[in-house]
Amino acid sequence: MPKRFSIMTYNVHSCIGRDGKASSERIAEIIALYGADIICLQELDSGLLRSGLENQAREIADRLNMEFHFHPSLRVEEGEYGNAVLTRFPSEAVKAAGLPTLPGRTYREQRGGLWIRVRVDGTELNVVTTHLGLSSSERVAQAEDLVGPGWLGSPACARPVVLCGDLNTVPLFGVYRRFAAVLADASSSVGWGRGRTYPSSFPVLRLDHVFLSSDIEVEQVMVPWTKLTRMASDHLPLIATLSIKT
Repeated sequence: MPKRFSIMTYNVHSCIGRDGKASSERIAEIIALYGADIICLQELDSGLLRSGLENQAREIADRLNMEFHFHPSLRVEEGEYGNAVLTRFPSEAVKAAGLPTLPGRTYREQRGGLWIRVRVDGTELNVVTTHLGLSSSERVAQAEDLVGPGWLGSPACARPVVLCGDLNTVPLFGVYRRFAAVLADASSSVGWGRGRTYPSSFPVLRLDHVFLSSDIEVEQVMVPWTKLTRMASDHLPLIATLSIKT
């Protein structure tokens, strides 16, 4: 019998909404509404003045009674900023590391990846989440790193595998095609138009993606566009309901 789970990827913009208000509670409310089992979040603050000095990953996880793993890809001012994975399943962190920044581009924001292993009804699922750079050349280097032996190409990253996050690229571009060469795009399997996440006010771009190995089937992909999700961040959450073939 297939092992069913749902995963959400969501760039939460430091939990600062389009109204200028920082609210981890609002993000937690959105996650709770849609009941995903694994939540991959990008652009989380920890200890920064702009978001009330909160450890946002911890605050959201505590509200949802979930485990969390946080990787600070960038240290700024007195605090940190990065990616997290929250889950209701048993989990362990496998790797958290920075991604390549091109020589001479040290002024660009450091990007990172976070790899955790989750047990879904007794099956080990590898989940990698990331937030790629704004420069196309950086994204290419970062994508190559992620598909290489340190991440997806590692023997330890056995199938089933999900890679997701804000890739800052749209379908058919080079970085998208690099991931699509090794994993399937969940949104394309149910219709190309279903995954538009940016900007939240009127989404026209598919910047956020869920890629998966061939032993995972897609049941549903949705992008909730409601008054709450339009306000909470500049991105919308992308949610995929999936099942592991057994």
